[in-house]
Amino acid sequence: MFGKLTFDVIPYHEPIIMVTYIGIIIIALSLVSGITYYKKWQYLWSEWFTTVDHKKISIMYGILAFIMLFRGFVDAMLMRTQQVIASSGYKGFLPPHHYDQIFTAHGVIMIFFVAMPLVIGLMNLVVPLQIGSRDVAFPFLNNLSFWLNVSSAVLLTLSLGIGEFAQTGWLAYPPLSGIEYSSGVGVDYWIWSLQISGIGTTLTGINFLVTILNMRAPGMSLFKMPVFTWTSLCTNILIVISFPVLTVTLILLTLDRYFNFHFFTNDLGGNAMMYINLIWIWGHPEVYILVLPVFGVFSEIVATFSQKRLFGYVSLVWATLSITILSFIVWLHHFFTMGAGANINAFFGITTMIIAIPTGVKIFNWLFTMYQGRVHMHSSLLWTLGFLVTFSIGGMTGVLLSVPPADFILHNSLFLVAHFHNVIIGGVVFGCFAGINYWFPKLFGFKLNEKWGKRSFWFWIIGFLIAFLPLYFLGLMGMTRRLSQNIDSEFHFLLCIAAIGACLIGIGIICQVIQLFISIRDRQYNLDLTGDPWNGRTLEWSVSSPPPIYNFAIIPTVKDRDHFWQSKENKDVYQIEKIIDNLDYYDIHIPKNTGSGFLISIFALFFGFSAVWHITWLCFVSFFSIIIILVMKSIDEDHEYTMSAEDIKNIEYQYWKNIKKAGLK
Repeated sequence: MFGKLTFDVIPYHEPIIMVTYIGIIIIALSLVSGITYYKKWQYLWSEWFTTVDHKKISIMYGILAFIMLFRGFVDAMLMRTQQVIASSGYKGFLPPHHYDQIFTAHGVIMIFFVAMPLVIGLMNLVVPLQIGSRDVAFPFLNNLSFWLNVSSAVLLTLSLGIGEFAQTGWLAYPPLSGIEYSSGVGVDYWIWSLQISGIGTTLTGINFLVTILNMRAPGMSLFKMPVFTWTSLCTNILIVISFPVLTVTLILLTLDRYFNFHFFTNDLGGNAMMYINLIWIWGHPEVYILVLPVFGVFSEIVATFSQKRLFGYVSLVWATLSITILSFIVWLHHFFTMGAGANINAFFGITTMIIAIPTGVKIFNWLFTMYQGRVHMHSSLLWTLGFLVTFSIGGMTGVLLSVPPADFILHNSLFLVAHFHNVIIGGVVFGCFAGINYWFPKLFGFKLNEKWGKRSFWFWIIGFLIAFLPLYFLGLMGMTRRLSQNIDSEFHFLLCIAAIGACLIGIGIICQVIQLFISIRDRQYNLDLTGDPWNGRTLEWSVSSPPPIYNFAIIPTVKDRDHFWQSKENKDVYQIEKIIDNLDYYDIHIPKNTGSGFLISIFALFFGFSAVWHITWLCFVSFFSIIIILVMKSIDEDHEYTMSAEDIKNIEYQYWKNIKKAGLK
C-alpha cells in the first residue's frame, strides 16, 4: 500500500540529520501553535494563502527565499567545516554519502529556491507598477506558480528525514543518476522537486510575458519601458523557451529510472552526453534568467542615487537583447572536455567571449550614469558598487574559462566554483538585496534601517571576497571539486581562510535580520524624504506605499520614459486632494482570492512524494484531484468583484490624509 516507504528509511543512525529534522519539526509545531493560539488561520487563509495580489505574492516569494537561504547557508557551512577538518589530518564529521547529499542540496536550494524566488518576487512587485497595470495578466496563475514552488521546497526538505537526497551534484549527470548507480530515492526526490518547481516557473514566464506585451499603459511603447521591465521581458522569454527543455529532460530521466527506458544509458542506443547537452541548453540560459533582472535593478538604482537620467538607455536595451540571444549558443562551454573537437570548442569559446561584450556595455553605462552625478551612498547603491567589483572579477575569470585549453586544466577545480559563486552571489544575490532595500518602502510604507543595512553589506562583501578568492588559488594549485575526505594538507591554510570568510557572511545575514527587526520596531508609516536625494524618485510611482489593492485608480498615460518622475518632482503633496476632486473615477473589476492554487500545490506535493516512493494509488488520486480542481476553477464564473468609483475615491482621500498627518512634504 505504501510502496517502498517503511520506517527503515528514516536515518536514525545519522545524528546530525535527526537533530536537524527534530529542530525543523519543533519550529514548525511552534509556528502552528502560535498561529492557532492567536487565531490567525482565517486571516492567513483569506489575506495570504488565497491572495492573487501580485504585491502580496512578491512578499511570500521573499519569505520562501530567505527561509531556504538559511537552509542553504547552513549546508555551505557544513561543507566548509568538513573540508577544513579533512585537510588537517582528521576524518571529519560528515561521511561521504552525507556530504554528497549536502552539496547536491546546496546547489539545488540556492538556484531554485533562493535565487529564483528572489528574482521572481522582485518582478512580481515591480513590473505591474512600472507598466501601469493593476495586476499581472493571469492572477490565479501567479498564485499557483508560487504555491508550486513552495510544495517543491517542502518535498526537498522531506528528503532530509524521510529517505535521502541525491548524491549526484545539483545537475544529476547520468550514468551516476541512473537506477544502476543511484538505486535509492535520492535522485527521485531531486527529479520531482525540480519538476514541480520548473512547471511553476514556466507558468510564471508565460504570465509575465503576456503581462508585459499586452498590459502596458497607454503611450508606453517598448522603448519607453523602464529598464527593469525590459530585463524582465527578456528573462521571461528565456524562461518560456528553456524551462520546457528542463521539463522534458527530467521526463526522459524519469522514464529511464522508472520504466527501464534507455535515453541516457550506453546500452540500447542511449547516450549520457545527450542528457548533458539538454541540461545545459536549459542550464546556461538559467544563469541569465537569474542575472538579467538584477541588471535592471542596478539600472534603476544607479539612476536614482546619481540623480541623473540613465546613461545610454538604448544601448542598455540592445545589450540585454544581445545577451538573451547569445545565452542560447554558449551552453557547450560547460563541457569542453567531452571531446567534441577543435571546431566546436572554438565556436562555443568565441561565443562565450562575445557574450562578455554586452555585459561590459552595461557596466560602462552604470559607471557613466554615476559620473558627475550627485551620488548618494544609500545601502542599495553600496550593493550595486559591490556587484560591479565582484561581478567584474567573475566575468574576467569566465572569459578565461571560455578558452578551451585553459578550461581543460581548470574545469573540474575550485577555480570554477569560485567563478560561479562570483557571478551568482556577487551578481544575483547582491542585486536582489539591492532591490529589496530599494523597493522595500513600496511594499510596507517604511524604509529599512540604513545603518544596519550598510553593516550587512560590508560583512557580506568582505566575507564574500575572503571566502571565494582563496578558491581561485586552490583551483590553480590543483584542488578539485567535491572533495570531502583525506584532503591534501597543502590546501588546509587557504581552506581555513575561506571558512573565516563564510563566517563573516553569516554575520552579514545576522545583520540583515537585525536590520529588519529594528526597521519594524522603529517604523514610521511615512516616506518622509525631505533632504533625501532620492526624494523625486520616490514619487515616481503612481500608487501609494503601501499600495492599495487596485494599484491604479486611473491607468496613467505615458508620454516619456521618465514622464511620471518629472510630473511629480515639483508637486506639493498637500495639493493632491484638489487633484483627486478633479479626476473622473470609474468602477474597476478586481479578481477574487482563490484557494485553488494552494490546494493544487498540496496535491502536487502528495503526487511528488508518492512518485518518489512508488505509492501508485496516491499518485492517481493526487493527479486526478489536481485535474478536478483545475476544471472546477475553469468553469467558475464568479472570479471577480467590482470596486466602485466612490470606494476608490474614499481610499485615495484616506491615503493622502494619512500622508499629510505623517508630515510628508
